[in-house]
Amino acid sequence: MTWAESLAPLREPNFRWYYASRVVNMLGNAMASVALAFAVLHITDDDPAALGYVLAAHTVPMVLLLLWGGVIADRFPRNVVIQVSNIASAVTQGLIAALVITGTADLWMLIALSAVHGTVSAIAFPAMASIMPSLVPRSELQRANALMSLARASLTILGPTVSALLVVGVGPGWALAVDACTWLLSAVFLGFVHLPAKEPSEDEGQGTIAELREGWTYFRRTTWLWVVVLGFGVLNAIHMGAWFTLGPARAKETIGEEGWGLVLSAEAIGLLVMTLLMLRVPLQRPLLLGMLGISLLGVPILLLGSYPHLAVLMVATFVAGAGTEVFNLGWNLAMQENVPDEMLSRAYSYDALGSFVAIPVGQITFGPLAAAFGYTDVMVASGVAYVVVCLLVLASSSVRRLPRAPSEPAAEPAAGPGITPTSAPAS
Repeated sequence: MTWAESLAPLREPNFRWYYASRVVNMLGNAMASVALAFAVLHITDDDPAALGYVLAAHTVPMVLLLLWGGVIADRFPRNVVIQVSNIASAVTQGLIAALVITGTADLWMLIALSAVHGTVSAIAFPAMASIMPSLVPRSELQRANALMSLARASLTILGPTVSALLVVGVGPGWALAVDACTWLLSAVFLGFVHLPAKEPSEDEGQGTIAELREGWTYFRRTTWLWVVVLGFGVLNAIHMGAWFTLGPARAKETIGEEGWGLVLSAEAIGLLVMTLLMLRVPLQRPLLLGMLGISLLGVPILLLGSYPHLAVLMVATFVAGAGTEVFNLGWNLAMQENVPDEMLSRAYSYDALGSFVAIPVGQITFGPLAAAFGYTDVMVASGVAYVVVCLLVLASSSVRRLPRAPSEPAAEPAAGPGITPTSAPAS
């Protein structure tokens, strides 16, 4: 496969405009996390607890309302759902920016606006996760997802640096104002995405609760789906607790702060390299290879606890980053190719809820565990447990044997400007 063929999804006008929208949006998001942190610390005299309140105000409503967002995204055109959400996000981020720039921001204001933004994010997330099969033919799904991952990995490296320069140069408020503009520009680009109107289903008008129940029935009857989500409920708690909560403290006393930065950069480079590879190499058995890939994240956790040598850790995190991208791509392909289109957003919402719900547990419990048993024992046990959970997920034959779905011919385009053939609904 040539590089020109790898970029084939960009020849689809709908995907091209959506890709432009997401690139702008991801750059803004990468910048916003740094800018918001410094804005909160600035108005609260460097109170880290205040920053925790603001971040939690965004996270809690997002998790609580994810299922509702899945219903909305399965009921209405997903591009419109994302566009409306982006406009609302532009307003909330713009208000935060204005309050910070004018010096009138109080902590409660930022908490309230962050809660609104978290609510908006809950509505948009399932739509963004499930829109891809409507943008490109099924044969192009792997390359389209890989292109999104490529942009995400690149901007994760670039965004914080740009934001830090803006914060230092003109202040956090103006950096947040730039983020608000990226939300608005992203919404404008989405206006050029034209998808066929959703066909009314037999159960239309049955109500939100009934649609949630329908989504739950599908979720629990699809073995590979709930097995992987259940596994990630545990895996994410371990990863957030052992790596992101204990990791920086363990690194500070062993490889140093600069070493920790190099280790994280090596992981990002591994992800980026694998993304480039996946643009050209077909991924078969997406969940088998994906779970084997993600299991590699347990190795750096174990090494940081037992053998914190910088060079060894950098190699381990590079490989783990590559494995993470194999899982990310494999999971999206498994969902987009095997879940019916009319159920896809709800399936993604149950996935996100099950995967995210235990993260705070890991963040809260691993500190006391390390204080009681020591960093070495807790991190070694966590690394081993991470790999064991991945292998337990693979004990399910439905996970191991799930193949790539065969390509289907593109659906006929709907009348209208800029409309191109899109893949038929997944089945």
